[in-house]
Amino acid sequence: MHNGPVTDTDTDTDTDTDITAADIAWDLEGLLDGASDPDSLLDEAEELAVHVESEFKGSIAALGADGLADLFQRLARVSELSSRAGHYVMLQFSIDTQDPALGAAMAQMQQRSTDISGRLIFVDLEWAKVSDERAERLISDPELAFVAHHLANMRKMRPHLLSEDAEQVLNATSVTGAPAWVRLFEELTSSIEVDWNDDKVPLDAALSNLQHPDRQVRQSAAQAVSVALEPGLRTRAYVYNTLLLDKSVDDKLRGFDTWVSSRNLSNEASDESVQALVEAVVARYDIPHRWYALKAQVLGLERLADFDRAASVADSDETIGWSEASQIVTDAYGSFSNELASVVGRFLSEGWIDAPARPGKRGGAFCAYTVPSHHPYVMLNWTGRTRDVLTLAHELGHGVHAYLAREQGIFHQSTPLTLAETASVFGETVTNNRLLSMIEDPNERFSLLASSLEDSIATVFRQVAMNRFEDRCHTIRRDEGELSVERFGDVWAETQTAVLGDAVEVTDGYRSWWSYIPHFMGTPGYVYAYAYGQLLALSVYARYAEEGDSFVPAYLDLLRAGGSRSPEELGKIVQCELSDPGFWDAGLSIVEGQLVAATEAARAAGRL
Repeated sequence: MHNGPVTDTDTDTDTDTDITAADIAWDLEGLLDGASDPDSLLDEAEELAVHVESEFKGSIAALGADGLADLFQRLARVSELSSRAGHYVMLQFSIDTQDPALGAAMAQMQQRSTDISGRLIFVDLEWAKVSDERAERLISDPELAFVAHHLANMRKMRPHLLSEDAEQVLNATSVTGAPAWVRLFEELTSSIEVDWNDDKVPLDAALSNLQHPDRQVRQSAAQAVSVALEPGLRTRAYVYNTLLLDKSVDDKLRGFDTWVSSRNLSNEASDESVQALVEAVVARYDIPHRWYALKAQVLGLERLADFDRAASVADSDETIGWSEASQIVTDAYGSFSNELASVVGRFLSEGWIDAPARPGKRGGAFCAYTVPSHHPYVMLNWTGRTRDVLTLAHELGHGVHAYLAREQGIFHQSTPLTLAETASVFGETVTNNRLLSMIEDPNERFSLLASSLEDSIATVFRQVAMNRFEDRCHTIRRDEGELSVERFGDVWAETQTAVLGDAVEVTDGYRSWWSYIPHFMGTPGYVYAYAYGQLLALSVYARYAEEGDSFVPAYLDLLRAGGSRSPEELGKIVQCELSDPGFWDAGLSIVEGQLVAATEAARAAGRL
């Protein structure tokens, strides 16, 4: 904000500020809801949990609809308070992970939240013991509509619950069990430094050079990353072996059939439907194979190496300011729905986004739903690239989904992971098409189409290849015992070669690159949901392309429904039959269409 005359220097500063989005910071105070600090919120949550435990423990089987509604309204308040406090601390920590005080606050928050949840374990166990007939009658009672789908999902865990004593032990030791190993892994990987240009840089900064247009820079970056991964590799392999065994023990105790069954249950997906998705994607590995062969031609190479996979095909690297990007995204959403554009406007103008890249800030981007009585927040690492515009559109897709689903309340606002990417990919696709309509230069059009295709390949095919790596590791650990560093490298190279194809050489240095990926450690089985969500979102967008404005009300209904119904029921709102195995083939055909469009654009640009 300027109070005096604008000088040339001021103008330059304004331009720099806009390019870096330096002034775009979020305001978290509303999360405290008038409390002095997050601890006050947790104090209230703990007091409520104590009252719930003393009043309801041992009596859930006898509760009617009125009593059960009373219980879950109180549990909603506990969840509201805990989530407000937890998000306040987590969001602060996410933009300054190097602050020891914030790290300590995070650890304390996790411990207190664990203590509160420990008091409420009885709810799941006692509800599971209610007879099917009585449970069905209660779930269908209008008084319990605000929690009905959640209650039905809780019942699905029945075969996998242990005794209360056993559950209490597992809850109490959870902080020192798998989560402790995951935190160790995160600390090990976040401390990795890569020697680069006579300096030491974080791993993420070094990896960003894999997009550099100069092949020598990409190769040097890949070699430097491989060298940096080597010193702690055996330790990280031991951590993963331990987590693989921990998962095996937990699955055995709870009676899950496969290593991924517990994840499928939380995603409200059957083992069979997930297997059908994975098999459908693997059967179309020809799509990434064809793209990488084309990319080799575009880059003038006989064959790509793994370090060429993410190379930019753009002729230029122009920057886009925050204000222009905001306008592009708002206009894109507005071309679909004024209601969505209005919500996007609130994110952009009311302190709901933290945009600039800063030292110590968590990498990547995310949207935090927080609680239905507040609003979501978006975190970015803005660098002013075209890719960042699409990331903004993507995260705002999550944001508008969370915002519209607030009416479902705390039990039904969030969707399973399998549907969580629908609105984000949809918003990104709308914006991508908006950008395409603004671009006449053939090279720029090819660059944007290639970027869109590579996003689909990364989200669908690369994630399923990672799922295949996980599957092999969990299976080997259960059947044969610990995996050596060399065995992990073999499995990684085999599963990566399968998805990359003959056009890409998997180098020896790349064999250790599995060892910095956090999803394998902290959320086993998570990655296939990306492919599920991307293919669903592309199919939803195809419906919009066919039906035009008449599709908009159904799409908004889907967003407002949140997670109040099963994925199959939610899909039907927009005429998507998720139970049909052929559904995935239709989504994969859309990705193939992206490949065809990128190929034609490459020819038009004279790149082939």
